[in-house]
Amino acid sequence: MSQEKPAGAGLPTLSKSTIWMINFGFLGVQTAFTLQSSQMSRIFQTIGADPNNLGWFFILPPLMGLVVQPIVGYYSDRTWAPKLGGRRLPYLLLGMIVAVIVMLLLPNSGSFGFGYGSLAALWFGAITVAFLDLSSNVAMQPFKMMVGDMVNDDQKSYAYGIQSFLSNTGAVLAAIFPFLFTWFGVKNIAPKGVVPDSVKVAFYVGAALLVITSLFTVFRVHEYDPATYAKYHGITEEDNKEGGNWFTLLKTAPKAFWTVTLVQFFCWFAFQYLWTYSAGAIAKNVWDTTNATSAGYQAAGNWYGVLAAVQSIAAVVWSYVLAKVPNKYHKLGYAGSLLLGAFGFVSVFFIHDQWTLIISYILVGIAWAGMNTYPLTIVTNALSGKHMGTYLGLFNGSICLPQIVASLLSFALFPLFGHSQVNMFILGGIVLALGALSVGTIKETYAE
Repeated sequence: MSQEKPAGAGLPTLSKSTIWMINFGFLGVQTAFTLQSSQMSRIFQTIGADPNNLGWFFILPPLMGLVVQPIVGYYSDRTWAPKLGGRRLPYLLLGMIVAVIVMLLLPNSGSFGFGYGSLAALWFGAITVAFLDLSSNVAMQPFKMMVGDMVNDDQKSYAYGIQSFLSNTGAVLAAIFPFLFTWFGVKNIAPKGVVPDSVKVAFYVGAALLVITSLFTVFRVHEYDPATYAKYHGITEEDNKEGGNWFTLLKTAPKAFWTVTLVQFFCWFAFQYLWTYSAGAIAKNVWDTTNATSAGYQAAGNWYGVLAAVQSIAAVVWSYVLAKVPNKYHKLGYAGSLLLGAFGFVSVFFIHDQWTLIISYILVGIAWAGMNTYPLTIVTNALSGKHMGTYLGLFNGSICLPQIVASLLSFALFPLFGHSQVNMFILGGIVLALGALSVGTIKETYAE
């Protein structure tokens, strides 16, 4: 199959301030995502959910992303609404509005008199989580697409590096909000079945941040009209109006799409186990307990929150470093970041000191930065500009499917690895190292 002319060959060089504004709303979107993922378990247990059933809620985000993002890409390719911002920004506005409403409702799941552990409270929580994830996916996808639409090949690594920087900054903010507000005197306890005010305020502030950062992007970014977009990408205006059958597009996707998807599979498979087993592994190695009701286990859970923030901070710093790496060294930066992360995973198995684990999670954060910087850079460089949004939506499957597969396989792999959460980090490290090796299969394409 011949390689199409890469997108961005005729795109102008943008100012750094414009690239920052294209990505700025990503900070608010990631804050919403992280508040959801980090506080969802706490909210559901507070309103009376059985802890053994929480795993079913955590499979919802990748399922939502798998379905929603290709749809957003497909329709935004065919959208032009200048009064609402252009082709991608209308979807950002829609997702933002719904996400804000749901962020105000979710932490109040136990405040409407449904009763502790009642089906009404749990269903209310489940529905609001579903809508929050759906709307966050709708709001997030335009940022990825606008970089592909507007940024040339030479600047794309920088642009996605900034996106990774803002994403991880939002994650750090979301992680510390409940602790920060508690420190300022907001109550961290509440009547049985009611979510504490510290969590509610965190969601309210996160919603405000989502609005403010998204509006910066909406008002400061001017998307290319269809004629200009076609000119810069070397296509016709009719190209994105043609039927874009998903299976046909996947069959004709450039090789880079599939080779990066292979790398993505190993990466996101490994990280699903990081999120699933970190608290238990830390409890066993550092506090020598597997009893989830013990004080040691809860201390381990709190410490994992600190380590998650360390991971995000490390990713913020490293993503800025990666943004400076020249195109010809992308694969080295990508593979090197993943390999360091693999060492971080494996080191968790051997470390029994809580402070030394900071080093482990710094290495994990380096891998996380690489995962959020390089894949979209390489894939969008290989695309022609036709069906850009649809392709990026389909590419999101390389993130969602590995998480779903990892969750399903865990029912067999966890017993195979001795029912030990610590042992699962060895598996995660091996899988992430395979991801580093598979970077060698990628053939990058650039404009001359």
